[in-house]
Amino acid sequence: MCRPEWGRARTEARRLDDLARLRRVRDRIDREYARPLNVEALARGVHMSAGQLGRRFRQAYGGSVYAYLMARRIERAAALLWRDDLSVTEVCFAVGCSSPGTFSTCFTELVGMPPSAYRRRAATVGAGRDGHWPG
Repeated sequence: MCRPEWGRARTEARRLDDLARLRRVRDRIDREYARPLNVEALARGVHMSAGQLGRRFRQAYGGSVYAYLMARRIERAAALLWRDDLSVTEVCFAVGCSSPGTFSTCFTELVGMPPSAYRRRAATVGAGRDGHWPG
């Protein structure tokens, strides 16, 4: 006869294994944000179905895999826009977005202003005109 604690231990081991796989997905997104990534490919990489990965990722991190990926891309885009050597469109493609329109919409939602306005604000701050970080 099985002891109840064995079932709990098995459940806990499964939970820890899932968390390790989710961390691998998150780490891969952090490393490869500029590459074409989709939930199906990320799920295959950790031997989960796309649905299972989506549900578990949301439970663990409070948002979707896609939202996490886009947040990393926009975070990197903001850093690139702070510099002045790439156009907004070049930044869009450099961070792995394939549509400047979608990039601009997502950037605006996450940062609070369009990428072009962020770039202008960065130039103002970079020139020391107002001394405040954009946002």
